[in-house]
Parts: sequence; C-alpha cells; structure tokens
Amino acid sequence: MTSSHELPADFPDVGRREFDQTEQAMHELPYGIYVVGTVEVGDDGVERPNGMIADWVMQVSFEPRLVAVAFENDSSSLRRIRANGAFTVNLLTADQDGLELARGFVQPSDGAKVKGRSEEAAAQHHDKLSGVDCTMTEAGCPLLDDALAWLSCEAQEFVPSGDHTLVVGRVIEGAAPGEGDPMTSTFTGWTYSG
Repeated sequence: MTSSHELPADFPDVGRREFDQTEQAMHELPYGIYVVGTVEVGDDGVERPNGMIADWVMQVSFEPRLVAVAFENDSSSLRRIRANGAFTVNLLTADQDGLELARGFVQPSDGAKVKGRSEEAAAQHHDKLSGVDCTMTEAGCPLLDDALAWLSCEAQEFVPSGDHTLVVGRVIEGAAPGEGDPMTSTFTGWTYSG
C-alpha cells in the first residue's frame, strides 16, 4: 500500500519498490474503501469481532443480491469467513472522519503479517474495533455506526483467484444511514488497501 497521506505511526516502513508500467497502470484503477467485518469464536466460546480495510469489493448480482470481496490468501479475515460463513461490508465516507476511521483498520490484527517488523512489533495483536462505535449482526460481525452504508452477508462461494480468494456473499440485509460521498482510493491516495 502506498499513500500520499500520513500512515499510522506504527505502520512499518519497509521502503517503496519500483513498479513496472503494467503494475503502475493497475494501481491507477480507483476503488472504494470499505471495512469488512468478521468474527472468530475462540476455544473459550467467546466471539471476537474484527475488521479489515478492503478495496476490492463489488456488487455481482441483483437477484439474488450478491457481492464479492477479494481477500489475500493468508488473510485472517478469510480464515474467519471460511469458519463461520458470515461477513459485513461497511462503506466509509470521503471526509477526514472517514479517513481516520480507515487508518485504524489498515494495520493487520496479527503484527507478524507485515514482513520486516521487529520481534516485538511482530508479536503484537491489534484490536482494531477498540474505541470504534459499532453494533453486531446476529452472526457477530461488526456494523460501524459511522458507515455511509453497510451490508450483512452470508458467504456462498470461495473462488481461488491468484494470490487472492474471491468470496461471493449473499446479502442478508443492508442500510445506508450515513450522509456524504463514498470514500475511494482517489480520496485517500492509497493504491491498495487490502
């Protein structure tokens, strides 16, 4: 991920790499910025909701209502969805509050996922929902109070797609309680968020 905006203080500085022209052209494609919510049930039976920034989200069908989200193959969110079959999609607003909300979800929950981190940073676990106002679906996935719009989904298909897996979800319910414009990568300056 690259950004023309300031990243969270604990975001790793692993250096930038040069892009070839095709890769650069692909990075210019604009995307919406979403928080995808999931939940994991621990061995103790306690539900642990989580959220991740995603930008590869799209509607794929009106009837039935389907959306698709692309997850990195090693994503903990993908693992959670495979385990319980549920997820939410929260569209953020294109304003400073929406950007601050998005920044809180950029960090992976498992600090070891980012290569090049110190042992101490790699051992950290981030509760990305800490301090975030949200409610939970019946399945335990978060709906952000400050979202422009949200969808609650049930996973229908898992389609291997290169280094990502495309999850097609049936929309159970949704709402658009917020006001404003939807946040996109054009607003944030990010070329890939997750």
